[in-house]
Amino acid sequence: MRYELLVGLRYTRAKRRNHFISFISLISMAGIALGIWALIVVLSVMNGFQKEVRGRILGVAAHVQVLGGAGRIAGWQSVARDVLREPHVLAAAPFVNAQAMLTNGQAVRGALVRGILPELEGKVAELGTHMRAGSLAALKPAEFGVVLGIDLAHALGVLLGDKVALIAPQGQVTPAGVIPRLKQFTVVGLFEAGISDADGGLALVHLEDAQKLYQLGSAVTGVRLKLDDLFAARDVAHALNPRIGPDYYASDWTRSNANYFRAVEIEKRMMFIILTLIIAVAAFNIVSTLVMAVTDKQADIAILRTLGASPGSIMQIFVVQGALIGVIGTLVGVTSGVLTAVNVDVIVPAIENALRIKFLSKDVYLIPELPSQVIASDVITVALVALGLSFIAAIYPSRRAARVNPAEALRYE
Repeated sequence: MRYELLVGLRYTRAKRRNHFISFISLISMAGIALGIWALIVVLSVMNGFQKEVRGRILGVAAHVQVLGGAGRIAGWQSVARDVLREPHVLAAAPFVNAQAMLTNGQAVRGALVRGILPELEGKVAELGTHMRAGSLAALKPAEFGVVLGIDLAHALGVLLGDKVALIAPQGQVTPAGVIPRLKQFTVVGLFEAGISDADGGLALVHLEDAQKLYQLGSAVTGVRLKLDDLFAARDVAHALNPRIGPDYYASDWTRSNANYFRAVEIEKRMMFIILTLIIAVAAFNIVSTLVMAVTDKQADIAILRTLGASPGSIMQIFVVQGALIGVIGTLVGVTSGVLTAVNVDVIVPAIENALRIKFLSKDVYLIPELPSQVIASDVITVALVALGLSFIAAIYPSRRAARVNPAEALRYE
């Protein structure tokens, strides 16, 4: 072992005449550990929240949509066969999107009506797993059944088996004027996706019923695609656009929900910067610790210099001491942060039960539980930032120790 490392480790663990230096060292370690712990937990919770919301959104939306330039696709079967040849594409399903008014008695609500083929819809979206009553398979052609979001059903005051009137905005021209088309539908299912826009404003009907109601013939609004990797959606959409021709265009889920996910990403970066400042404050406590240590050890430094130690060796001794404080604080912070982040689903309910409070009310927040996802790259980045700050903080006191004049230091010894 090099003597610089040996002396640096000895200075760190040896009993000092000035116990205040040891206290400041412990405070520095604790500060670094606390900052790392907070940063890992916050980033993990934000990752978990982002993953949870992304999963709920993609339970209703598709990874990629192929849409017609004129708002409709006449031969969707040929488009589906063409896009299924693209790598990453697992399944395709047609859909019709249109606006409508739903009424039941005095209750009136606007809704997005989506016409689907139940046997294909389950291959591109996970809405079938969110059914509270009934099933998507209950949608039969020409039977005019409808599956409603749970909040929309509550607003209309309907249950399974009840009737709702659907009013299409496209009217029929008669001698008496334009009369809106109205059709009575039977509620055959209720779903709860956990997304307010879907639960409170989405109605699913069979594709053929939607085509008849909106007079589309055999045309559809577009084709929804499911991929084997949702993060490849943007590349797949770019690759599909030249293939499907100028009459159609492909749009991926990152574009349709771009503002939300961009806001989450910006918030995550800002939280990283803010919490990194906590680590920086703790790391720069190392400066005061080492400055006091250098002052306390001036006689030792002078003796080492007279024995032939170079200024670089003296500098390395105190860099080792400062780096060791950072390493210990980082190890403690990373360990405690990862353990806390992995067990958030246990720790938070325990605190809620002990304090009899609810941090995330289901009536207010989208997700009532606090999700967490530990990403190794985040943990490694946090640890490297903490170690880097600790090393930088140790440079100035170490350079000051290297410039100690042996004659001046031993004058009064």
